[in-house]
Amino acid sequence: MKIDVRQVHHPEAVRAFDTEALRRNFLVEDLFEEARIRLTYSHVERFIIGGAVPLMAPLALGSDKATIGSPHFLDRRELGVFNIGGPGAVTADGATFPLGHRDAAYVAMGTTEVVFSSDDPANPARFYLLSTPAHARYETKVVKVADAKQMPLGDQATANKRTIFQMIHPDVVKSCQLVMGMTQLAEGNIWNTMPCHVHDRRSEVYLYFDLADDARVIHLMGQPDETRHIVVADGQAVISPPWSIHSGCGTRAYTFIWGMGGDNIDYTDMDMVPMAELR
Repeated sequence: MKIDVRQVHHPEAVRAFDTEALRRNFLVEDLFEEARIRLTYSHVERFIIGGAVPLMAPLALGSDKATIGSPHFLDRRELGVFNIGGPGAVTADGATFPLGHRDAAYVAMGTTEVVFSSDDPANPARFYLLSTPAHARYETKVVKVADAKQMPLGDQATANKRTIFQMIHPDVVKSCQLVMGMTQLAEGNIWNTMPCHVHDRRSEVYLYFDLADDARVIHLMGQPDETRHIVVADGQAVISPPWSIHSGCGTRAYTFIWGMGGDNIDYTDMDMVPMAELR
C-alpha cells in the first residue's frame, strides 16, 4: 500500500499556481495500479482517496501511523467503495459483500479488517475508495446501482442531460459525513454542474471515468472570479476545496463519482454562482 499526502492551500496562493502546480496539488492521477492499493491523504476535510485493483490475491486495507494514526484504517473513519471494473467483493470483518460494475458499499467505522477481491483476474474489479473521519458506527451496507435514488436533470439543448445516482446518501444509507453518488451524462451531452456553485460548509472529490483513451474532461476550479482548469483523463480524481467551484466539460459523454465531506449531509446545500460573475 502506498500513500501520498496533499496539503491545504489558501485560494490567494492558488491564483499564482501554474499548470504543473495545479495538477500536483489537486489532481490524483495514478489511482488504479494492478495488484496494489494506492491512497492519497488530503488535508482538505482529511479525505483519503484511493484505488484498489486486486488480481489473483486479495488486497487488505492497512493503516498508516504517519497520517491515520490508529491501528486500523477505520478505527475513527468511514469508507465508501465504488466498483468501476469487473465483478468483485469487499469483505468487512469476515462478511463478504459482492459488488458488480457501478455498485457501491458503505463500510462502517470500527471495522477492523477490509479486504478487496476480484472474481476474475483477467477482468479485475477496480475499487474506488473515499474515506472521511467519523464519529459514530452505522451499518455496513451494499447499494446496487439499480437501487440508487435516481434524479434525471438537464436537457439536450444545454448539452447537460444527465442522471444522478444518489448511493451513500441520507435517503439510502446512513453515514456520519460521507455522501457519495454517481452522475452519468447521456450520449451527446458534455456539461456537468453548470451553472456552478460553491459551499464553504463542505468539500468534494470528483472521480471521472468511462472516458475513452483520447477523451478528456476540462475540470473547472478556483474562486468564481478567478477560475482555473485541469485537464483530466479516465480514472483520475480532482480534490475540490470549499472555496472552489467544481464543474466540467468533456470532449464526449462521461461518468463521474462525486463524494462530499464536511459540516452537513444536505445534498442540496449549495451557494449558486450566477454566470455573469464567473471570470
